[in-house]
Amino acid sequence: MNISEILSKCDHTLLTQTATWSDIQGILDDGMKYHTASACIPPYYVKKAKEYVGDRLAICTVIGFPNGSNTTAVKLFETEDALHNGADEIDMVINIGELKAGNEDFVREEIRTLKKACGEKILKVIIETCLLTEEEKVTMCRLVTEAGADYIKTSTGFSKAGATFADIELFAKNIGPNVKMKAAGGISSIEDAEKFIGLGASRLGTSRIVKIVKAEEEKKDGSADTSY
Repeated sequence: MNISEILSKCDHTLLTQTATWSDIQGILDDGMKYHTASACIPPYYVKKAKEYVGDRLAICTVIGFPNGSNTTAVKLFETEDALHNGADEIDMVINIGELKAGNEDFVREEIRTLKKACGEKILKVIIETCLLTEEEKVTMCRLVTEAGADYIKTSTGFSKAGATFADIELFAKNIGPNVKMKAAGGISSIEDAEKFIGLGASRLGTSRIVKIVKAEEEKKDGSADTSY
């Protein structure tokens, strides 16, 4: 698999609390240069980011992030606000407590509500796999499918652990035919990225792949330099 194909599946991500506009601008520049699937950034920067990139890069943002415990009304407002500001893709966090309490109807309907707001725009559902049992992960595969979301996503990157190969394998066995998979959190090498894609992930949430590519380019540029 060539590096361009891997980059085309990356949501180039910066969601740290300390991110400044200058930091975000760097992510956007990289996303446009390396033709990533999107740039995933905090909601606050969506409007400015979309004005900056225009149609050259999809803008993704996060809703109910990172804990998922906002009310549905708040998540809906966040979603509508982000879309109004130019977001192309929405990554929402489920209400993990309601899932663990067995309230499947609530979880399904919250996802469905946000997907209705998104319309043709992409909705990815973050289930935070590191906090779930195997049974709960399987349940979420079914609920995401029933709710009509576009993607099931492993992780926020803000909890105990990120994506695992086992979770993507589990997703692949249990999601419906119209649901895609996003692996996110802790993807730190080209080899890992290739394996996640090989297991069926259509998107990778990561900033490290672009950093690796940039570092390799710098090495090549350095080795080509000749001193006289």
